[in-house]
Amino acid sequence: MGDGLSRHSGGSPSDDEIGREQEYVSMLYQRLDDLREQAFRRLTEELRVTGGTLQARSQRDSAVRMYSEQVEQFSAVENGLCFGRLDTDEGERHYIGRIGIFDTDGDYEPLLMDWRAPAARAFYLATAANPQGIRRRRHLRTRQRKVIAVNDEVLDLASASPTAHEELTGEASLLAALNAGRTGRMRDIVETIQAEQDRIIRADLPGVMVVQGGPGTGKTAVALHRAAYLLYTHRRELSSRGVLLVGPNATFLRYISQVLPALAETGVLLRTQADLFPGVNARRTEPATTAAVKGRPVMVEVLTNAVRDRQRVPDEPLEIELPQREILLLDPATVHAARDRARRSGRPHNLARAVFDIEVIHALADQVAERIGADPLGGENLLEEADVAEIRRELGEEPEVRATLDELWPVLTPQRLLADLYASTDRIATAAPMLTADERAALHRTPGGWTPADVPLLDEAAELLGEDDRAATARRERIRALQREYAEGVLEIARGSRSIDVEDEVDGGEILGVTDLLDADRLLERQEEADRLTTAQRAAADRSWAFGHVIVDEAQELSPMAWRLLMRRCPSRSMTIVGDVAQTGALAGTPSWAHALEPYVADRWRLTELTVSYRTPTEIMSVAADVLAEIDPALRPPRAVRSSGFPPVSRDVPEPRLAAELVEVATTEAAGLTDGRLGVIVPAARVDYLGAAVTAALPEAAVGEQPDLENRVVVLTVAEAKGLEFDSVVVVDPDRIVAESPRGRSDLYVALTRATQRLTTLTPTPPPPC
Repeated sequence: MGDGLSRHSGGSPSDDEIGREQEYVSMLYQRLDDLREQAFRRLTEELRVTGGTLQARSQRDSAVRMYSEQVEQFSAVENGLCFGRLDTDEGERHYIGRIGIFDTDGDYEPLLMDWRAPAARAFYLATAANPQGIRRRRHLRTRQRKVIAVNDEVLDLASASPTAHEELTGEASLLAALNAGRTGRMRDIVETIQAEQDRIIRADLPGVMVVQGGPGTGKTAVALHRAAYLLYTHRRELSSRGVLLVGPNATFLRYISQVLPALAETGVLLRTQADLFPGVNARRTEPATTAAVKGRPVMVEVLTNAVRDRQRVPDEPLEIELPQREILLLDPATVHAARDRARRSGRPHNLARAVFDIEVIHALADQVAERIGADPLGGENLLEEADVAEIRRELGEEPEVRATLDELWPVLTPQRLLADLYASTDRIATAAPMLTADERAALHRTPGGWTPADVPLLDEAAELLGEDDRAATARRERIRALQREYAEGVLEIARGSRSIDVEDEVDGGEILGVTDLLDADRLLERQEEADRLTTAQRAAADRSWAFGHVIVDEAQELSPMAWRLLMRRCPSRSMTIVGDVAQTGALAGTPSWAHALEPYVADRWRLTELTVSYRTPTEIMSVAADVLAEIDPALRPPRAVRSSGFPPVSRDVPEPRLAAELVEVATTEAAGLTDGRLGVIVPAARVDYLGAAVTAALPEAAVGEQPDLENRVVVLTVAEAKGLEFDSVVVVDPDRIVAESPRGRSDLYVALTRATQRLTTLTPTPPPPC
């Protein structure tokens, strides 16, 4: 292939060169097809094999999972398999892509280098000022399997164009990606990663790293690519523990859902805060002020008090009437002593119940022993210790005794503890004397579902209560006994179906049946192997799972209670925290990274910053900068690197015409988007009214969080728009957005910076006086 001409020198690669690149890319796709077919064939072969030892079956199970993942990965990287080429000063040529492909027919030379490999870093870091041994960087743009464009950068400082942005790599490809219409799904940026992003993506694994960046700086993309890089580089450490990525809302997770599979990684668990307590679907809404109360650190004390309040001491002696026996009296002093002994054990509430039971039952047994074993002559009790132990056992099984113990020290689930607390003003008053009357009133509610702010409280309650798994263990043993009995029955039927007179026609040997190869225990093992889950699936179902790495996007929205939950999920404190404190909208959100992290890691965390806005054009950023100055004059907006050519439009609209004007603007904007999307961001109080007006006029429009993001027009609140981007954005009633929350200016800053091209604001004006 010839050298071609660089972007800097004003030329472009010839058609012949593009044709030769097409030949190479076609060869890579053929190798990909071969690898996929090979993995599929081996998967099929493994699935056909049966029997063997337990070790052989375990190895086969691992092989099935490995080949399944390979087939999935090879399919996921189909689009944009190869996107770049490096030509070194020594005349070597390296192609860069989504995965690594090697020449297995020769000396195992790389045909395609994985973008995460150390040798591929120069593709993202080399500049004319620091070429790192690279003479030319070539960007290949493909559609399906066809090369449609080639952009070259000759890294020669003498020939660099004065109009080029020296800090940008692959500027032509970058701008093409930024100016492309949004599709409703986030694209990966593997082809256009910039130097400051690459340094964060490839940072060391251990410790807490904070990525602070303004709107459009690529924080989310960096977080996702960092997840893919860490899994590639630290596969052994992370594959068994898994990686958790926490996003702000369900819409956001759907928006980013295709990025990691496109980077050949399918093992990252994506969750919102509402999904972090297994078995709970936290979708109920509540006032922001209530969520703020629940997010405060004082709720740890409130929940501790709520648990202790359920450890009751009666005011008067309790009568326990036993069948065929005299009434036993349980006096408050005995219960008080048992409660103190259980609390001193240091065990969580449910696990300390065993200590409480022993103390109470021993006291009751002493009463019984005193009555039936008393010496008529006034001597020592006639019962032996074995007799007293039998009395204790019998008392522990008496329903009346168990009911009394349950009343005094109930075994609780986190759900029951929290639901009972919320439902009773008396319980709230007892547990939360440190809160104001208004704050206590905010906690009171009727049962009926959980909110996202409840999830950290449920998790905290689970820690305080502990899990008494004795009943669950006994239930599992009963189920296994039934399954074993069923397996034995299956094998017995198989034995009966064999003819006792059948002999092998060859060499007079005996025909082997299923019962010769399996017994009941092995049959159960086969079933358990079939039920094995992936690391992500097991982690999703286990509240106490400890992840190898946790990534949090829009982390500024987390409350102190949510931070406590996440720190429990990652005892190693290996975390990537991504956000922008200037965009904090939640009342209990993060005012500063130090405030959020110091309780857990002191000053042992590192701050990195993204300073360049790729998404937000200069025209929009200038408007947003004014709002940012009102939030905090010390904050500086990120520097935009491109212009859209569309100055923002601001319209004052009479209130009675607001809905009609919005429909007109939305219709015009949508008609001008050939392959892009329009976001309409409205105050939360007006989303139903304005959303109904837009959807009535534009059938393709959707309101709020939808099952998918393919609608060309979407009406959202600011909270729902977090982390998303649109080609064109209409912000309605900015003053109401500001007034809805004490952090309203941060919300407005978010709303104004969702657009990649055009921005329109509609501000209602009051009607003129009569």
